[in-house]
Amino acid sequence: MARGIDYGGMMHRAMQRLIAEVLETVAEEGLPGEHHFFITFDTRDSDVEMADWLRERYPEEMTIVIQHWFENLSVTPEGFHITLNFGNSPEPLYIPFDALRTFVDPSVEFGLRFENHEEDEDEPEAEEDEPQEPGEDGPKGSAEVVSLDKWRK
Repeated sequence: MARGIDYGGMMHRAMQRLIAEVLETVAEEGLPGEHHFFITFDTRDSDVEMADWLRERYPEEMTIVIQHWFENLSVTPEGFHITLNFGNSPEPLYIPFDALRTFVDPSVEFGLRFENHEEDEDEPEAEEDEPQEPGEDGPKGSAEVVSLDKWRK
């Protein structure tokens, strides 16, 4: 017996594939033009790999900026590896796509928000937010942790 079409799950997987393709391109060719990314992820996800001191500082959620300095970007079907600089300390990270909460490229006003069923139970279902654009006072370096709330409408 058919249970129906899982449009939400299909859209979620399609958005993850889109981000994977973008990151694969960046891994091969670098960031073009003014493109840069704010990526927020759930640090509680059991598959996230990060330094203990970062997990202690960001016990629930963390936003990374991929812009000026990053190394070792590689993409797997399940997530991506990257090394970012935190206060002159290069730190490797592994972020599974299932841990993603938001992906924003403010240079082209593009943003995706992944539904978090635990936090969004009382909110209407939304697969995508309006594009988000940081103000001029936004972060300038990579690996700064920022709150996207100031750019949400």
